[in-house]
Amino acid sequence: MRSSGTAPYPDDGSGYRCAVPEYRVGQAAELMGVSPDTMRRWVDAGRVASLQRDGRRYVDGVDLARLAVDLAEEQVPDRAETAWRPPGRSARNHFLGLVTRVTRDAVAAQVDIQAGPHRFVALITREAADELGLEPGMVATAVVKATNVGVEVPDRF
Repeated sequence: MRSSGTAPYPDDGSGYRCAVPEYRVGQAAELMGVSPDTMRRWVDAGRVASLQRDGRRYVDGVDLARLAVDLAEEQVPDRAETAWRPPGRSARNHFLGLVTRVTRDAVAAQVDIQAGPHRFVALITREAADELGLEPGMVATAVVKATNVGVEVPDRF
């Protein structure tokens, strides 16, 4: 699943329209490996940006990615154990996390993913990054195979 909603995001000049992901508080909490109450406290304390729409709170995906990096730098406990994993896949080599940066050039793209305290950097084709719609703040899975890291976007979250 993609995020629960998207907000308009300006055209980045690549010819592709992007969207800023938003997550319900419970989804954001699951991604961060904390309880929904903890996520609500972080929102109330201003630690992560949110918005109110249709009587629900949504957490800004880009700001959530920033928070994931900040928490990893604080050396928080490993949250990968609580993250959703695709059925039938090894927990050792699939890391659900948030995209924190995507750097594209004409042929390749560098994708940074923060999965709990773990930071993954994947080099993939520009075409693959564009097809997946990779942007900071969205959910993606770092797939580790030997010394290569691939990127998947889960069908559901």
